[in-house]
Parts: sequence; structure tokens; C-alpha cells
Amino acid sequence: MAELKLAVIDVKPGAAMESQSGLQMLRPRIYGAYAEPAGKKKIAAIVMHPASNFMGHYLLQPLAERGICCMGLNSRYVNNDSVLLMERVIQDLGAGVKFLREAGYEKVVLIGNSGGAALSSFYQAQAEQLTAHHFADGDPTGLSPEDLPPVDGIALCAAHEGRSRLLLDWIDPSVIDESDPLGADPALDMFNPANGPSYGAEFLARFRAGQKARRDRIEDWALARLRLLRANPAGPRDQAFVIYRTLADPRCLDLSLDANERAVGSVWGDARSVNYAGNSMGRYTSLTAFLSQWSSRSQADGPSNLARTSVPALLMTYTADASTFPSTRDAWLRAAGDRIRNIDIRGANHYLAGQPLQVERVADEIAAWARAL
Repeated sequence: MAELKLAVIDVKPGAAMESQSGLQMLRPRIYGAYAEPAGKKKIAAIVMHPASNFMGHYLLQPLAERGICCMGLNSRYVNNDSVLLMERVIQDLGAGVKFLREAGYEKVVLIGNSGGAALSSFYQAQAEQLTAHHFADGDPTGLSPEDLPPVDGIALCAAHEGRSRLLLDWIDPSVIDESDPLGADPALDMFNPANGPSYGAEFLARFRAGQKARRDRIEDWALARLRLLRANPAGPRDQAFVIYRTLADPRCLDLSLDANERAVGSVWGDARSVNYAGNSMGRYTSLTAFLSQWSSRSQADGPSNLARTSVPALLMTYTADASTFPSTRDAWLRAAGDRIRNIDIRGANHYLAGQPLQVERVADEIAAWARAL
């Protein structure tokens, strides 16, 4: 087994108070763990998520055993996405790519696992043609082409389409009052037995329209609030807020919708419990972070960014995933056309939890694809 090494990488400063650590703000760094195979430095991979800690990712050792150096890299926002800016995360990812290039690796690929899929696609799209000169709130990003060295390929596993699409698919339209985590409109409540499961076409149409309407209301409020704050030069430029109930996807309870091999529930357990939980996806955020990650103005949509890239791609569909579906697979395949091929990993859940055989299969497929680049 290859020894895990620690990577400590200096990155450019970001926004004021993007961390509660003074040291991190004054000398911002990101951290990674990587496993290097013996022999010539040929191919390296980075697996990274916008906010999750991937330094213990399940692919690090298996890929090293197959001759591929694999780094689990964390962004500056690890385990806290409340002020996360996707444009700053790709800058962090670029620092990791440079680290491996400078270490002597001939080829570098990105492994976009889960929320890392849209991140990897956003990164490579900007590496090939930089357009993200401003954040979604209008402030300049300060990104330069030197921050974003291009990679040689992208492998996607259990690939979400992006945070903005997730929120639109998962936000609970039955919320009556944004300050009340409990109140629910029974006509739009997927957890109301009168509505299902199974869910009829008429309910689903109203439900999806209600999700978009709620997302748009939050987005309009965030933009108006930002304008109000910034109209005062001496005032704050951002504000924290809470979005209640962000896990209401009928596919969690109705397995006939976008059918695959998943079990009932979410990737985190009982869907209703997670929906009402004190902490869940996108629960705590700021105006600028919401616009960058979760809003329709986000620049980090996965498939549309992948379509802008030119590198080879590999898609691995985990067929028992409770959060990616056949429609998700199809969106990625349409985006990359003949540059991408799909491999079904049968019976695989979102995290490959307790599934060592599926881990080995994924590592085999990525290693073979990377060596063929």
C-alpha cells in the first residue's frame, strides 16, 4: 500500500471573513492527501469537492495500486460552504493541478465525484476559455489563465449536475414562510399522504413549478438585499441567512420516477427527517454564496460547462444511487457527445459505502481510461 503524503499548498487570498481563522485569511492554504505509485511519474488525478473533505477518498489507494497518483484535495471552504464561491474553488483546484504538474507528472486528470463533477467541468471550461471575470454578484473574480492550467481528461462518478440544479430539484415548495421551518402548504407537500406516493403527473407539475417559484423568490430577495446593503458605502457587503427544507425530491419516495436500483430515501437517510433537519444542503448561506452556488445565476452548472470543454471524458453511473438518476446520466452524455462514454456500476450506492467490489471496479475503469489518454 502506498504511503499517503500531505500536500500543503498556498493559494491567493479571497474575500474578507471567508474564514473564521485569522491564520487562514492571512496565509490561505489548502490541503490534500495523495498516494504516489513507485516508478516514473506519468499520470496523476485529483478528486475534489467544493466543500467535502476528500483527503480520505476511497479512490486514493486503489488508483495508486494501479499506477495512478491520486490526490484528494480540499478547497479553502472544506466542511463549511456558507460563504463558498465556486469561482474561488476552481482557483484552489488550479493550485492543485499546478502542484502535480510541478511534481513532474506528464498528465493530470480530474475525477469529478458527486458534487465534484460540476466543479471539474467548470474548472476545465474556464481553463480552456476564461469567461468568469466576475462573480454572480458582479464583483471581479481576479481569475487569470495562469490560475487554471488545463487538464488532460475528466472522469465523472455519481455525478451531480451542479449545486444550482440540486437546489432546484430538492427545495421544498410547500414552505409557506421563509422564517418558519415547519409551516407547509398541504397541496404542495410531498410528505402529505394525500399527494402520494405514487405521485400523479398533475401534482408533479405543480410541485416542480412551486420549486422554481420558491427558488426564484429567494434569488430575487437576495439580489434586492445585496443592492440595499451595497448602496451604503460604509455598510456590509454581504449577509448570512437560512434556507429551510432543502431535501424534497419526489424521487426519494416514488421509485417509479427516473427509475434505477435505489432504495427509498435520500443519500443521507429518511428524506423527511433530512428535509426538516437543522443542517442540510444549502441550509446556511450568504447572499454572495447563494448566488454563486445555488441560484440560476451560478456559473458552475455541470453539463453546460462540460459541453464547453474539449478533453476526453468518462462517466460512471452508480445504478443504485439515490441522488443521481438516468436523467442525470443522459444530461452528461448529451453535454459531451462523442467525447464521453458511460459505464454502469451495477448496484453502486452514492458513496460506495460497504461496497469494496464496486470501488475496485471504478478504480479499474478510471485507471484504464487514464492510461489510454
